[in-house]
Amino acid sequence: MLQALLNKQPESEFSILCLGAHSDDIEIGCGGTLLRLSREYQHLNVTWVVLGAKDLRAQEAHTSADAFLAGASEKNVIVKDFQDGYFPYVGAQIKDYFEQLKRQVSPDLIFTHYRQDLHQDHRCVSELTWNTFRNHLILEYEIPKYDGDLGHPNFFVQLDQPTCTRKIEHLLANFNSQTSRGWFTADLFYSILRIRGVESNAKQQYAEAFYCRKLLF
Repeated sequence: MLQALLNKQPESEFSILCLGAHSDDIEIGCGGTLLRLSREYQHLNVTWVVLGAKDLRAQEAHTSADAFLAGASEKNVIVKDFQDGYFPYVGAQIKDYFEQLKRQVSPDLIFTHYRQDLHQDHRCVSELTWNTFRNHLILEYEIPKYDGDLGHPNFFVQLDQPTCTRKIEHLLANFNSQTSRGWFTADLFYSILRIRGVESNAKQQYAEAFYCRKLLF
């Protein structure tokens, strides 16, 4: 399998923008990748934006981001309170925030939701990401869910088992409000990592998968 390399040296500045509709989306979609990047790059600067979280969910968003970004050299965690489930109907307000965000950060890499995610909030975030950031490398992550919208990703980040274990431990430890849900379980998170590991022929068995629409060589 052909390997794509980031044009970043381990000692260079590396700026990342993570966008999530809800307070566990970034962690589920690209948490392992962020743990790996934090380990491999000395000067990782992460802006972490959760667009719809209030009260307990907002607290969980902050504590979880702190856990996942413990290895980053700089971090800025932003939690907004746009109404869960209503993003397409308050899209103008969210777009205004994206325009504000564009003036504040110019990242090397952006993680956002999958364009064809069946959750309306997720799709809205993906659409606004592409509408707002026109000259950036964007990777769209996936969220397993009831809707059954897992597709055929084309970009894989291979992970070792300790990284996967850390990701899942952080998820279960920091989102007590979700552990009663039937899908929020360690075996589900391991399963998707294992499947994507098989698809990418990962030597250490696990991977996170993304959709990369545009890549410049």
